[in-house]
Amino acid sequence: MQILPAIDLRDGKCVNLVQGIAEQETVFSDSPVDMAKRWQAEGAEYLHLVDLDGAFQGESANLHIVQEIVDVLDIPVQLGGGIRNMEQLEAVLALGVHRAILGTAALKQPSLVKQACEKHGERIAVGIDAKDGMVATHGWLEVSQKSAVEFAVEMAGVQTLIYTDIKSDGMLKGPNTEATSDIVNAVSADIIASGGVTSLTDVEALKKIGASGAIIGRALYTGDLALCDAIATAR
Repeated sequence: MQILPAIDLRDGKCVNLVQGIAEQETVFSDSPVDMAKRWQAEGAEYLHLVDLDGAFQGESANLHIVQEIVDVLDIPVQLGGGIRNMEQLEAVLALGVHRAILGTAALKQPSLVKQACEKHGERIAVGIDAKDGMVATHGWLEVSQKSAVEFAVEMAGVQTLIYTDIKSDGMLKGPNTEATSDIVNAVSADIIASGGVTSLTDVEALKKIGASGAIIGRALYTGDLALCDAIATAR
C-alpha cells in the first residue's frame, strides 16, 4: 500500500479544511512548493494535490503552483479539484501531473470519463467523495441521490478510484474503513482511501481491507503521524 501526503491548495497556500467546510480552514504553510519538497525528502513516493479554489469555483486557480511543484519534484503527483471538461483535463496533464482526478465531472458527465480513459488510460482517476454513503459534488457542497458503491461500479474501466469519507475528513478520528471496504469489494480498480487517517492503526486497517493507497493530510501537519512511520507500516 502506498502513502500519499496531501497538499490542499487555496489562495496559493497549503491549507486544510475540516469536513471540506470553507470556513473551517487552517493554513499550514504559505509555500506549498516547500511543503512538497519536504514530503519528498521524508520519503513520499507519490503526492496528492487538491485545488480547493477549483473545486469550489469550477475552474483552477492554482495551476502555476502545481506547475512549480511538478518541476521541483522527482516523484509523481495527482491533482483533483475543478477539472470539469476535456480542455481543463488536458491543461492539467500538460503540466506534467501524472494523474488527473475527475470528481464532479465524473458524476455529471460519465461520457467524459470514458473519453478521458480511452485517451489517457491510467493517468485518469475518479474521486468518489461521499457523505453518509451518498456521492457529494461541487466541492462537497451538493449531495447527490447516488450511492458511492453504485457510482464506483458505474466507473468500470477506471484504474484508480479515490474514496473520501467526508465526515471523517480533517477530524483526526480515523477513516471509515467499513465504507471503504464496501468500495474495495465492489470493484476491481485500485482504491485509494482518504479522510481521517490519523494513526498507524488506521494505516494497518486500510491495508488489511485491501486499499491500494492512503491519503494523509491533517495528521501529518499536526504531527499526529510521522510520514516515515506511515510509509513503513504501509509497506
